Amino acid sequence: MAAPPSSPGLGEFEYLVMLAIMHLGEEGYSATIRREIEERTERSVAPGALYVTLQRLTQKGFLDSWLGEPTPERGGKAKRHFRPTREGLAAVREFAGAMRSMARGLDAIFEPGR
Repeated sequence: MAAPPSSPGLGEFEYLVMLAIMHLGEEGYSATIRREIEERTERSVAPGALYVTLQRLTQKGFLDSWLGEPTPERGGKAKRHFRPTREGLAAVREFAGAMRSMARGLDAIFEPGR
């Protein structure tokens, strides 16, 4: 039996959240993360699921967060921004590598018209 991974890996939705944050750069906060995932995947994202996932990724050490400046459109409330940590980037690479490895040899099913 294989040894368990040395770090708590990413699940599918966690992976999507991490990729969205990476695409957004300094603009990665809950509303933009949600919109990025919905636009790129054409999947609906429940705000509660996103908040729980952001918290879990932070607890795993995969995300750092900071409060931006208060904004008038948010009633003076600040936005919490997110960025991946070194460990988070490693987890993204590991997940992507596993998906590429699993898909290797199945190119024909990914071709249009099949």
